[in-house]
Amino acid sequence: MSTAAQLKELLAARIRASLEQAVDDGVLQIEEIPDIELETPRDKSHGDFASNIAMILAKPARMAPRAIAQIIVERLHDPLIEKVDIAGPGFINFSLSNQWLFDLLKLVHHQSRDFGASAAGEGQRVLLEFVSANPVGPMNVVNARAAAVGDTVARLMRAAGYEVGTEYYVNDAGNQAGIFARSLDARYRQLKGEEIDFPADGYPGDYVTELAAELVKEDVPVDNMTAKEREAFLRRWGTDKMVEQQRRDLAAYGVEFDVWYRERELHAAGALEDVIQLFKDKGYMYMKDGALWFRSTQFGDDKDRVIIKQDGTYTYATADIAYHYDKLKRGYNRLIDILGPDHHGYIGRMKAAVQALGYPDDTLEVMILQYVALLRDGQQVKMSKRAGEFITMQDLLDEVGKDAARYFFLMRSPESHLDFDLSLAAEQSSENPVFYVQYAHARICSMLRQAAEAGHAVPEPEQAPLTALRRPEELDLMKKIAELPEEIAAAARYREPHRIARYALDFAGLFHSFYTHCRVLGEDEAIRDARLVLVAAVQIVLRRVLDLLGIDAPETM
Repeated sequence: MSTAAQLKELLAARIRASLEQAVDDGVLQIEEIPDIELETPRDKSHGDFASNIAMILAKPARMAPRAIAQIIVERLHDPLIEKVDIAGPGFINFSLSNQWLFDLLKLVHHQSRDFGASAAGEGQRVLLEFVSANPVGPMNVVNARAAAVGDTVARLMRAAGYEVGTEYYVNDAGNQAGIFARSLDARYRQLKGEEIDFPADGYPGDYVTELAAELVKEDVPVDNMTAKEREAFLRRWGTDKMVEQQRRDLAAYGVEFDVWYRERELHAAGALEDVIQLFKDKGYMYMKDGALWFRSTQFGDDKDRVIIKQDGTYTYATADIAYHYDKLKRGYNRLIDILGPDHHGYIGRMKAAVQALGYPDDTLEVMILQYVALLRDGQQVKMSKRAGEFITMQDLLDEVGKDAARYFFLMRSPESHLDFDLSLAAEQSSENPVFYVQYAHARICSMLRQAAEAGHAVPEPEQAPLTALRRPEELDLMKKIAELPEEIAAAARYREPHRIARYALDFAGLFHSFYTHCRVLGEDEAIRDARLVLVAAVQIVLRRVLDLLGIDAPETM
């Protein structure tokens, strides 16, 4: 037994065995034994783990909790348990021998960068869709948060045993793509010397003018096209160019998608017509006021949804339903969509559609990210995409770098509003959390280089005198390492990447404390070798955690 989760399972089994023996002995009368929970006490003096099982059983057993606790303790037998105390109204506190921590170090060195992996996901096939920005402009900071969260959730779920695919849905068939094409056309014609007004609803950003200049340079024969042909061409050409840029920006951010799915291909394949016919066949469609409606209230939505408008055009919901049907036909057990804060109305109708398609309600999961406010020197940075004045993802990376950007987006719960402090993110000091974590890794690399230069290689854990590790700073580091597998599994299960960002910061803090109080070189051979094994294990875990966050682990800083 080496990790905290495994130890909890072991202790829970020992407690259950004690209770079963007490029932057999006739000293405890209960009909069933409930699940046994174990927590890590905040106060270190209370031991390694604590259970409230005696208090839970007090009512059904009709006994005082402390009496039940005493019955359990008298029947506990395991060499791993060094001491058991009964505290307060009936808490049972367990102090374990340090051997499990030494076994943990051996496990870390053996598993290396796979440490913390589990089969918690049981191989479930999950399709994770995130970012999916309209291809009508550069990535912005909202997209950057979605990219950091989505990519990290995918990494965590893979580490926890899920089979995860990632997908970017390119909305290149909607009205916004048409507005973008007309904006691009106006700028192109202006650059060619024509006197033409810019569309009132157009995209006025400089990037449109730059793209139009590229069109002029390529000498594409758009002048010979009809207005309809020109718009169709520019819609495709312009959105393709923006997708190329979005793909490059995301790659620089450490985000790669398995699939880039084009909405226009969905339309071309007749997928919208297919799903409409399917719903008609099932009796889920009706006509009203000249429009075709989906009976989504039949599946829990707050109102029915228009599928084909009076003018014969499709609504956004139609393509969304067809797209999710396509996902499901590919054999995924669960679909996860990560969306912005203005998409709450999307949840009910899409969950209804998934049920209408014949799948359980929980097949679709929607994560809603809250707003991001950029702060510089304590003042909010104004952003207005429609006015053409906004901070792009590339601007953000240029100012604070990929690693700081990702960490700052990940250190708060996805459903929490986020104030992104640009000044702090760019700071090269221990006040910057990502610098603080990365510096811990760089500091370890420096220590190991110095040890190697002095002729002291990291020994094999099985040959090292690990019992020399007795100081609180050493034990705290090892106990924190033991928590990582459970943290990864929980972060994956609940889609909470901020748990790993917080773990990284806490773990780095424990290492910096160890560095301050515990010398490695210059100590006697036994302590030096044991601490070298510990430090190398900390390095492995830091690399693992940073990789899960999509952040580099620098060797020098």
